[in-house]
Amino acid sequence: MIIDSQENITVLTQEKVSLNTFLENFKKALPEVKKNHLILNLLSLTKVNANDLLEFLEFSRAHKQANKSFVLVANAVDFDQVHMELSVAPTLKEAYDIIEIEDIERDLDF
Repeated sequence: MIIDSQENITVLTQEKVSLNTFLENFKKALPEVKKNHLILNLLSLTKVNANDLLEFLEFSRAHKQANKSFVLVANAVDFDQVHMELSVAPTLKEAYDIIEIEDIERDLDF
């Protein structure tokens, strides 16, 4: 797993593995990155669907309760089918944009 931290945002990327392997590696890495906004880069996973992303729902809820953003990056999913509590972006750039918007919302107490 590649862990890239810049300021208060950490991007976790796993290359060419299954979703289960990524999930296990993410669980191992979580204690060291949980205080940052998280972007999970799933772009290398070409066979991921909206139901697969539900594996990250509890992590997303916990992270957002701690006032941190949690964004999944996946372009192989039907965005209309993704659970409404999950933040999913098709590109890394859009994931950073989501974090910026959520930071502004938190500052304004939305």
